[in-house]
Amino acid sequence: MNIINNNNSPWQNPLIYLLAFSSGFCIMSIELLGGRILAPFFGSSVHIWGSIITVFMLSLSFGYLAGGKLSTKNASLNRYGLIFICAGITILPVAFSSQWLMEAIFLAIEDTRYGSLLASMALFFIPTVILGMISPYSVRLLVTDKDKSGQVAGFLYFVSTLGSALGTIITSFYLVLLFEVNDIIMVCSAVLIFLGVSAMIFNRINQQKQSHNNNALHQQGTAHE
Repeated sequence: MNIINNNNSPWQNPLIYLLAFSSGFCIMSIELLGGRILAPFFGSSVHIWGSIITVFMLSLSFGYLAGGKLSTKNASLNRYGLIFICAGITILPVAFSSQWLMEAIFLAIEDTRYGSLLASMALFFIPTVILGMISPYSVRLLVTDKDKSGQVAGFLYFVSTLGSALGTIITSFYLVLLFEVNDIIMVCSAVLIFLGVSAMIFNRINQQKQSHNNNALHQQGTAHE
């Protein structure tokens, strides 16, 4: 048995699964909303969705690569929370800048295939790369026993994909009928930032508790001597 780290709070793993679930939900919600954002300028034909899906898949692949690399360098819940905060911040321009950006690209590129591809890249590439970093980083934080790493990764991707499925159905069936697209995007951004801050606060509390316990043990050891 190869133990990696066993000093985590019992609440840390459920928190990570919750955050991974939420990130999966937001990814698919934003991807679906991308079609609504591009539709007034480029239409809603199959090549528009092809552009959106291509950009999201490409962005996630780079995110997985970057997240895996980052997780090898002193992975912590604090940095994990920072990923969520960065993702939430980079999503905001989608709500505030999409209109003029779509107009500029629409006027500059006549072919809607390439126009929609460029527009998708401009709006969604950076936030989706950051969101893609979450899954591999989650695995690194969750794995405490190398012998169970496959099981942990499998359950994490189950939770994350379940979030994506619910994000797809809830956004397409309900949210787009009840709220404006920009409002949904801003809520996704706020949720990601809130979750990131929550993870950082949890990490700080956990560190303080561990420090207190270590000091108490040290004092007990000194007293026995």
